[in-house]
Amino acid sequence: MQLKKVLVCCMTASLVMAGGTQLYPVKADTARDLELRGPTSQGNQADNKDTFIPAGTTSADLGELRRKYSETFIFRGPEVKQIALTFDDGPDPRFTPQILDVLHRKGVKATFFVVGARAKKFPGLLRRMSHEGHLIGNHSYSHPNFRNRSIKQFQSEILRTEKIIQNVVGYRPQLIRPPYGEIKEEQVQWAKKNGYTLVNWNVDSQDWKGIDEKKVFSNVMSTAGPGSIILQHSGGGVGSDLTGTIQALPKIIDALQAQGYQFVDLSELLHTTKYR
Repeated sequence: MQLKKVLVCCMTASLVMAGGTQLYPVKADTARDLELRGPTSQGNQADNKDTFIPAGTTSADLGELRRKYSETFIFRGPEVKQIALTFDDGPDPRFTPQILDVLHRKGVKATFFVVGARAKKFPGLLRRMSHEGHLIGNHSYSHPNFRNRSIKQFQSEILRTEKIIQNVVGYRPQLIRPPYGEIKEEQVQWAKKNGYTLVNWNVDSQDWKGIDEKKVFSNVMSTAGPGSIILQHSGGGVGSDLTGTIQALPKIIDALQAQGYQFVDLSELLHTTKYR
């Protein structure tokens, strides 16, 4: 938590993303509090290994929302030999292409929850995700903590990102992943009323910490099972290092396929539509 606070304080409304020898500035446009920063979408493992409680949220908060809105707020899939790989916070030219390369080489489809500000900046990567058969979900425009936002701000974040995605790939995603996994009841109610599905995760790779390949592999393999939704990242803030994810990904795929698991995108795992 201390690291997270330091990172939050240090970030400004502009994000500079390094890719090789080039610099990719991501500006907030009209978003005055763009929150694309170091560690993102992270969760803490709860006592029940099938449920991860995002930082800053009590288990009672999410547990109650999960019970009350079980058709709208999803943490894992059905008990079948299928697993969904999900990647948050892209598109990011430092990491996303390498992850897409691995998935293409392995013939695996995944789900990418994209940040609107980055999708606007790097539409070519968004098109590549779609062209290669991956599912695209909505991860807000500026990556705020929705528990600190009003319902109008929540709506704006979702709808703004939705419009960008639609303009680039031609559809409005049905799936939303709230940044950090955090959300308030009135926001869940709005999502339900408007036909969205909120998707968190039950397996956290913790790759946002910049951990190495062995640790990413261990974090995933120690908790993955039938119907698992695995959280990894395809982008990050200044100084982020997802090398561990990129190196571990082919080994995770090989190991789980050897156990008889099939990799599917979230629409297939959850038996829902890809777009609204």
